[in-house]
Amino acid sequence: MDKKTYHLIENYMLLCMEDSAHDKEHIYRVLYNSLEIAKTENNIDYDILICSCLLHDIARKEQFENPSLCHAMAGAGKAYNFLTDNGFGKDYAKKVKHCIQTHRFRSNNPPVSIEAKILFDADKLDVAGAIGIARTLVYKGIVSEPIYSVLPDGTVSSGENDKTPSFFQEYKYKLENLYSKFYTKRAAEIARERQKAAIDFYNNIYNEINSSYQNGKEELNKIIQD
Repeated sequence: MDKKTYHLIENYMLLCMEDSAHDKEHIYRVLYNSLEIAKTENNIDYDILICSCLLHDIARKEQFENPSLCHAMAGAGKAYNFLTDNGFGKDYAKKVKHCIQTHRFRSNNPPVSIEAKILFDADKLDVAGAIGIARTLVYKGIVSEPIYSVLPDGTVSSGENDKTPSFFQEYKYKLENLYSKFYTKRAAEIARERQKAAIDFYNNIYNEINSSYQNGKEELNKIIQD
């Protein structure tokens, strides 16, 4: 890929990115993670990989405005149209489309090509470890969702089995379980290096909040009279 082509694709990506949890820096991290993973794999089409990384989240705005949309499917269509409109071959555009369509967690639409598997893994690495915690908290703030939920008995929910969205619920539903879902060996290694930071943060914040509730209620009950 020459610089002119790279900047054409990059500039289109920059026009599409507005979500601060899925901003242009997320795109660059995914791209750089992909290149690190690709060093340990064979027969990589770097043109397909780089293009797919740059364009994988270009429909985040559409999904944010209409949550019923899947940004991966919508983005794949946008990318295909952009590429064919700008003189790229249909076969090339189809390969990029596949990578973008399959970069989400969905058991019914797994990545097949090595470029798609690398994109999937690189994107998931940006949800792992400390950066994953930070990005999740930013996103929860954007959509006005809380850090945690309180159960009917007044105790703080760990997030497990919660139906109400919160940071704790997202951690238990997604962040805690992603470390066994990588396709490439290198991505799995990087994820394991990051895992402890996420576990420690969740345990610390849960213990701090839970302790406040338990101790605070005991003290309040001593003061408030029947």
